[in-house]
Parts: sequence; structure tokens; C-alpha cells
Amino acid sequence: MRLGRIPYINCYPVYGAIDRGIVPVPAELVSATAADLNDLLAAGELDLSVVSAVEYARNAAAYHLLPDLAISCDGPVHSVKLFARRAPEDLGGATVLRTASSRTSVLLLELLCRHRWRVAPRYATVRAEPSDLDALARLPHEAVLVIGDAALLLAAREEYPVQVDLGEAWGEWTGLPFVFAVWAARRSADEFRVREVHARLIESRSWGLANLARLADQAWATTGIPREICRAYLDDLDYGFSYRHLAGLTDFFRRLAQDGLVPDGSLSFITAA
Repeated sequence: MRLGRIPYINCYPVYGAIDRGIVPVPAELVSATAADLNDLLAAGELDLSVVSAVEYARNAAAYHLLPDLAISCDGPVHSVKLFARRAPEDLGGATVLRTASSRTSVLLLELLCRHRWRVAPRYATVRAEPSDLDALARLPHEAVLVIGDAALLLAAREEYPVQVDLGEAWGEWTGLPFVFAVWAARRSADEFRVREVHARLIESRSWGLANLARLADQAWATTGIPREICRAYLDDLDYGFSYRHLAGLTDFFRRLAQDGLVPDGSLSFITAA
């Protein structure tokens, strides 16, 4: 089995015990950005992976969702932000850069611009990893969408007068949580082995949620992001997949389908082990 993982702080609580050998997992780990993991799973080069929520919506016929496991927020997410030089309502016709690393965040921004803020910016896609931030600042733009550890670093630099947290903006708009990432398995994968890996992921998550202070220390040592910011970030993320999360995800998919951005379809879960 080949299991995908994102090397950002937001995955530490799910993979921390696996990385430390505390919870053995019967799979080979493959690290990549969410966008790359989407492509690898679609190509059959992974059996299961954390992927952008939008990847599931676009290829639902090929995947089963893993239950009780997602990356979501009910309020601010902190690591998915629109950094702007003017209010989002004033971005009509402005150049907005957006990260190539996450398709879900890109489409959430499109929905918010079109239906919440009623503006039509000019979009351009760029790399926006932590090492790209200085080069990003030299590009002409009025706003930029940045995700993951890079967003936490850019927020601390206070270079933009306006910072819009997309998780918070979604919650204010809909009153629902937002699910950024899910764990999905290819329907062609061995179902027994998928259930086994899923059980280990849940076990590892339990360890991670009980050791957030330790994971925040690791995040600070790895990224240089202050420990207190890392801890607050991990505290605000949710790794479950309740009915309320399902309602938020379903509403997101419904809005995307209405705009013709994803097919209209239903969600399919694999039975838990």
C-alpha cells in the first residue's frame, strides 16, 4: 500500500505517531503537496491519501472516503489566507495571485469572490511555498492566496494591511465548518488493507491530539514559526468528520456544482474496520 501525506504542520497530529514508530502502519509513506497528491491518487500511484476536498468531488466515482478523518475548521483556519492591499470587496479587476498547492482553497476563493464579495479579480497561479515568499512579494499584485506553513509565516511578517482567513469567511457566510482535506482510497484498492491503514491513522491521530504541545515544539523547530502560533493553529484545527462537517462539505460541493466547477454527485464512505 502507498499512503500519501502532506508535509505541512496541519498533518502532524495524524502522522506524528506513525513518524515516530509509535503506531506502525502497513504502507509506504509518500510526501507531497496536496495538489501533487491529488494527481498521484488519480493516476493510481497511491492507494489512499489525504487529498484536497475538491479532488474527491471531481473524481468521486473512483474513490471512497475514509470515515471520521478530515482536516477542517469551524471558524478561523489560520493557514488559508488571502493577503491583500485592499478590502476583498474592492478587488474587482485587481490582480490576485493564488497558490498552485491547493485546489480546494482556490475554488473556495472563487466562490467567496463571486457570491460573497461580488467581485471578479484577474487570477494568476504561482508557487507559494515558504521559500517562495520573497520572490512572491516582487510580483505585481493586489492580493495573494497562500496556504499551509507559508501562510503562517507570511501572516507573522505583517506585510499586507488586509488578511482574510478563508475558513472564517466561509463560516460567516454559511454558518458551517469548512472541510479542506479528506482521506480517500481508490475503489480498486484492497478494501481489507485500506481498513487496516485507516485504523492505524485513527490510532495515530489519537496520539497526536494528546500530544499537541510536543507537535507544536516540532513545528517550531522545523519551520521557525513561533511555538505559540503553532500550538494555537493546531488547537483550532479539527480532524474529525461529524455530521456537521459533512453538512459543510456537502454545501461546498453543492455551490461548486451550481457554478459548474465540479460534477454533481454523492459521497461514498468505506466501512470502518
